[in-house]
Amino acid sequence: MSGSLSKAEEADMLNEKRPLLPRTHSPRTNWARVTLAVTAVVAYYVALPFLWPYLRDREGMSPHEDAKPYAVCSAQPDGVYTVDAQNTVTQCVVVQGELIADTGSLDFVKSTYGNIEYRFAPEGSTLIAHAYLLHGNYRMLPLESAQNITEAVALVRNFILNDPDVYGNKSKVIEGFGWDGTIWPEKRWPTAADLDADDVIRGRQVVLRSKDAHAYWVSGTTLDVNAPYPNEIEGGKIVQDDQGKPTGVFVDNAQNLIAYPLYTDDDLLKKLAYTMNDALSYGITTVHDAKLDPEEIEFFHRQALAGKLKVRMYGMHFFDENEGYFGNTSKPVVGAGNGFWTQRSVKIVADGSLRSRSSYLYDDYADDPGNRGFMRVSAEVLEEVIPMFLRDGWQVNVHGIGDRANGHVVTALEKSLAGVNVTAARPRIEHAQIMTDDDIVRLGKLGGHTDDMWYAQDGCTHAYAQGPKRVEGLYAFRKIMDAGSRITLGSDSPVETMNPIAGIYAAITRLTADGRSPHGPGGWFPDQRLTRLEALRGYTIDAAYAAFTEDRLGSLERGKRADFVLLSQDVMKVPVKEMMATKVLATAIDGEVVYGEL
Repeated sequence: MSGSLSKAEEADMLNEKRPLLPRTHSPRTNWARVTLAVTAVVAYYVALPFLWPYLRDREGMSPHEDAKPYAVCSAQPDGVYTVDAQNTVTQCVVVQGELIADTGSLDFVKSTYGNIEYRFAPEGSTLIAHAYLLHGNYRMLPLESAQNITEAVALVRNFILNDPDVYGNKSKVIEGFGWDGTIWPEKRWPTAADLDADDVIRGRQVVLRSKDAHAYWVSGTTLDVNAPYPNEIEGGKIVQDDQGKPTGVFVDNAQNLIAYPLYTDDDLLKKLAYTMNDALSYGITTVHDAKLDPEEIEFFHRQALAGKLKVRMYGMHFFDENEGYFGNTSKPVVGAGNGFWTQRSVKIVADGSLRSRSSYLYDDYADDPGNRGFMRVSAEVLEEVIPMFLRDGWQVNVHGIGDRANGHVVTALEKSLAGVNVTAARPRIEHAQIMTDDDIVRLGKLGGHTDDMWYAQDGCTHAYAQGPKRVEGLYAFRKIMDAGSRITLGSDSPVETMNPIAGIYAAITRLTADGRSPHGPGGWFPDQRLTRLEALRGYTIDAAYAAFTEDRLGSLERGKRADFVLLSQDVMKVPVKEMMATKVLATAIDGEVVYGEL
């Protein structure tokens, strides 16, 4: 089948030494962006249909059919949520090898399977299908806790002082993630001079990505190394002083002006380890990484073939129009490494973000008159390349935040999907954060799929920058679903927490984690809330659908992969105020417990 590798081809690739090429441009990924079968709102997951031959041999037998089965059973008769088409709730799951052999009551399992091993979950705990996540892991130098510029600089200083390898090597580039200037009292962009004022930081290359991943804050040395700079750049912004000199912040496409060093496999494996361990601790078994370049794609593929991926990964090849069209020179890869690596998707970033005030709007930002944001990829390019990628067998995922950007995206999809089987193509709008009612209806008629790694706090914090009327179209989940679109949930980590429990809580309450919203404790536009079942499906089977894996993943059904999560509480019944106390007791992939214990 096109895009699939034979075992011989996989072995050849694994044995071949392929060093990563030097990186001469900025990495376009929030590291290891994971997608947990949960996308965060609407906008990260629709795809094209391929078979998954690696799951079974030609006779249709499980690779481990001779493995001894075991049963995981809840203390309650309704403690297992299968998320099948009937939303069946039962008591036990029977696992054989890598697959689910059966589900049913404890009496049914005992009468059918006799003397097998039983693993009983603690009283009050529940078993659900695995979750998906979109994630970028910058945990090595997190900056979210900084409440002002001074605190952010101090975090960078302490990171350098506390790592002997970094402190002793002034040529090493310092990377960090998570600064949020929108909450800082200075009410200005940070500058290179702010970093260089510290004697430990001065003279080092520093590149710090903002919390929304749409801006770099760099040091003076980094400015010097990457000079000279243009006065302006299409689809981006270079923050400048009164004399027109760059001050140290580069927004959206301007980030590409900052070169990154070559990563070794050890560097990448260290970042990947953070991501995989965090994901498993939150019950995440599949990750969608949304902005990968060719070298990163090759790295993940090699790790999968070597058996080093702990979670399944669904990679998206980042589209850079300056590098040209690649859909006819590359082929999708489906299910390499026993189903742990798939790369059949393309990510196009249409506009910027709300935090950076670069998402493309029909009207000015309420707090920034004259600014309507901008497109990072023009409407004309969208209409040109989307049908080409679909023609060549790729799923297309388009990042759209602002209402005007999403209008362009919907128009491009309308033109591209004329005469195309939408179920086969499954294009996705990632985020679909602000949409007009008309565009929501147009998307619904297409049978579109919206995903977003979202968290209510982000929407609440920046809501009123959009103005009192436009904000009604922000994260309008109920309208989007009622119009006929399919929603996948997730976290857009590290922009927000990767914890799917936080995502479910936000989806059903429209509140921040501490119970607040701009509209009070009743929730922010509460008529747009999702039900618990809709949220659960958004993190599981609907997210699997977005990655073309709903026939093998996303629900606890006979013949599917035995990926499941044991939670300390029943998130479908526990009082809302107690939901965030839910813990992951165990995470299993292919029937093996890889986090916690049963």
